[in-house]
Amino acid sequence: MKKKIIGSIVMVLAVILLLIGGYVAYVFIDYSRVEDHLALTVENNRELGLTTGEEFSLITWNLGFGAYSDDFTFFMDGGASSRAFSKDAVYENITGALTTLNGLTPDLLLLQEIDTAATRSYHVDESTLIRDAFPAYGSVFALNYDSPYLFYPFTKPIGKSVSGIMTLSSFNIDQSIRRSLPVETGFMKFLDLDRCYSLTTVAVDNGKTLSLYNLHLSAYTSDGAIATKQLQLLLADMEEAAAKGHYVIAGGDFNKDLYGNSPEIFGVDGEAYTWAQPFPKDLLPTGLTLADSYREDAPVPSCRNTDIPYREGETFVTTADGFIVSDNVTVKTAVVLDAAFRYSDHNPVKMIFTLNP
Repeated sequence: MKKKIIGSIVMVLAVILLLIGGYVAYVFIDYSRVEDHLALTVENNRELGLTTGEEFSLITWNLGFGAYSDDFTFFMDGGASSRAFSKDAVYENITGALTTLNGLTPDLLLLQEIDTAATRSYHVDESTLIRDAFPAYGSVFALNYDSPYLFYPFTKPIGKSVSGIMTLSSFNIDQSIRRSLPVETGFMKFLDLDRCYSLTTVAVDNGKTLSLYNLHLSAYTSDGAIATKQLQLLLADMEEAAAKGHYVIAGGDFNKDLYGNSPEIFGVDGEAYTWAQPFPKDLLPTGLTLADSYREDAPVPSCRNTDIPYREGETFVTTADGFIVSDNVTVKTAVVLDAAFRYSDHNPVKMIFTLNP
């Protein structure tokens, strides 16, 4: 009898080890990076080009895959949830953000964390919702990552994620490509997944183009050098375009403290949050400038940490979203808009600019 019990236990353990081994093999075999320099499809392209000397508006907003209402917390930040509260919550957050954006009437849009088929967002195709909300805009979707099913946390796994970034333009898009960013090569690559930025060129009436970069840099890296390498690749690409006389703007989620002293500005200690390091302004090449969105009279953060629900004065906040521009782009205003983190863990950032003749 005792031998039978021991034999049964050994068999169960063997099955468990086999399942674990099979799962680990699946994750490693299924993992792949999207190719670099991938040409992207332009949907619903427009005809008119940008005009020099005229004011245009550009908004960047990380929509947080439709999960981050102001009471949502995320397990990788020390919070509780790995998925949105419900499918209805995803629709509510995405449509709420899109209603807000439509009210701001931007000429150009840079959006990040847009899920198309993900467990965490109940397989809602958010890219379709966005295109439907902006029928008079051309759009480009760049796949950020297509991850295998990740079985963590064990109680409610984050699952499989297909997610990307979207660029929308009310002006003619010449072309768009996806550029792969450096990522970690060890086990951490399964946590931070693939990373990219897209380069979309928009026609200008003087024969030049606006090189528009949409980006979402890494947050969950164990090696801080990776984030620096990502930024260096982006800036080198921007510098090359600017040297050819093109207008250059990069916008998105840098996952860096763009002000450099957010704890001092917003009054919440950030020592425990290692992802929110100061933006390394010394890396900026000559001719490229970080657009200043700081309002001394009423500073507004663009990003909150999601270890706790948003509570002003208690939740750690910073400004991780913004723009870098070339010298031939004049920034009239750049400001973080206070959306109170109702629909995302980020607030939108709006810039009004002109292209110098």
